[in-house]
Amino acid sequence: ARAGFAVITGGGPGIMEAANRGAFEAGGLSIGCNIELPFEQDSNPYLTKGLKFKYFFVRKMMFVKYSLGFIIFPGGFGTLDELFEALTLIQTKKIRNFPVVLFGSVYWAALLNWIRDFAMKEGKVTEQDLKLLHVTDSPAEVVEIIVKSQDSFRRETTLVS
Repeated sequence: ARAGFAVITGGGPGIMEAANRGAFEAGGLSIGCNIELPFEQDSNPYLTKGLKFKYFFVRKMMFVKYSLGFIIFPGGFGTLDELFEALTLIQTKKIRNFPVVLFGSVYWAALLNWIRDFAMKEGKVTEQDLKLLHVTDSPAEVVEIIVKSQDSFRRETTLVS
């Protein structure tokens, strides 16, 4: 938020709440895109704007449409779904290439090894595809990656205009 970006999360508890709280307390825009689930998940109290969605695909579309980057923290199937959806859309050039950052190198190591050892070796994923991912344990590096991507995007847009 201090770097001038809105923070958009799933609006729930845990790491989503921590991200929204940081943005909220920094005076930034803190958005939560909550999903209606059979086990009710309430929105966290640190949202400047909260949205509720019935369907995952609509929620994912909103994440992708308004994102300048994805920072993916350790999570479950929903997190993996959003991660691979973003990578697939970038890979197939359906959306602009924005940074996808995996936060927590230890957590993501086995998945990345599997992608390299199986999917890449079988030609299902390329080295270029794997370069779509950034892995870090540093919040400052996350901000640096996002800021650099926007600087690069502004330069490209200016050259095209």
